[in-house]
Amino acid sequence: MSAHHHSFWNQPDMQRLLASLTTPCFVVSEDLLARNLAVLERVQTRTGADILLALKGFAMWSVFSLLKTVLKGTCASSPHEALLGREEFGGETHVFAAGYSRADMEAILPVADHVVFNSFAQYRTFGPLIRERNKIAGCAIQCGIRINPEHSEGTVPMYDPCSPGSRLGVRLPAFEREARAGGLEGISGLHFHTLCEQDAAALDRTLAAVENKFGPWLAQMKWLNFGGGHHITRDDYDVDLLCRCIERAQKRYHVQVYLEPGEAVALNTGVLVSTVLDVCEADMPVAILDASAAAHMPDVLEMPYRPEVLGAGQPRAKAWTCRLAGKSCLAGDVIGEYSFDAPLQPGDRLVFLDMAHYSMVKTTTFNGLGLPSIARITRDKALVLQKTFSYQDFKGRLS
Repeated sequence: MSAHHHSFWNQPDMQRLLASLTTPCFVVSEDLLARNLAVLERVQTRTGADILLALKGFAMWSVFSLLKTVLKGTCASSPHEALLGREEFGGETHVFAAGYSRADMEAILPVADHVVFNSFAQYRTFGPLIRERNKIAGCAIQCGIRINPEHSEGTVPMYDPCSPGSRLGVRLPAFEREARAGGLEGISGLHFHTLCEQDAAALDRTLAAVENKFGPWLAQMKWLNFGGGHHITRDDYDVDLLCRCIERAQKRYHVQVYLEPGEAVALNTGVLVSTVLDVCEADMPVAILDASAAAHMPDVLEMPYRPEVLGAGQPRAKAWTCRLAGKSCLAGDVIGEYSFDAPLQPGDRLVFLDMAHYSMVKTTTFNGLGLPSIARITRDKALVLQKTFSYQDFKGRLS
């Protein structure tokens, strides 16, 4: 976790702004977003690569006007994300999904610039539709294939696209068969996404695996998409090695390189502010919050991981240790164990750090819990309450 992130939210003016909120509430800082954008802009300027926003990681469209001053467009995993990218962001719209229905494709084609397929069978099914649209509507939609280099760098199988049995990407034997049969006709680029919250060294090794297996076809392509999972804006990330990887691919194969970070765009830019509702005694004190791991921070349970809390420490590092838990009926709605300088009391505010990416897009209304509000802090330090949610948002999802 960036020390700058801690100090930013600890500033007296930030504390006053957060204290004024009705909780739970996500809060994203435009200043911190701009800090990340400056890193991404340096990569683009040095290498000529195009960096896209992965909407699956961060889709807070009220800040798109800031993000699109640097990023070249969006990548989407569904028709809804593609439409949001086209309507609110502009630039290039790239789409990948493990599978498309005809209805999906008909919704995607009016807004997409690149469509990446997970199999040659899907490309054969929908390639004619794309060619027809390009001809009739004067479009230039480009088609790509996602490849699987079968090189795992991930430590959590659920988040490893190259784990055994993965459904994601075409493996070399199938790719070779299709290439020999002319299946690459009309394919403009290849896409690989193998990383999750990793450094450039993992990309360097992955790119070597891609070159070793798919090198004979890379020079036939117009572009190569490195996917996402690159922690580019983390303080200790090796940006120079990332740039060398990009430059290597461009020099050897004369391709346009794309990157699709979601997390790196919003890393350390936002928080989730919560209020203590009660402190009950179990095996240890348990603070019940108005924020839920199950409904508002699902990655805490899925990854799993223990998010940092502003001013808190590891268990027993400070004077008083407790367990933080949500208010849903799920027995496992537990965020983790923390220590504080003094016992928590009902009404105390807790600030969970690094909550802008993935948490916001994964929230649910499980148990009928209200979704956290969404706020932003502008460059001139004004707090804007961007969105609140109500019973109608819960009811509207059901029938």
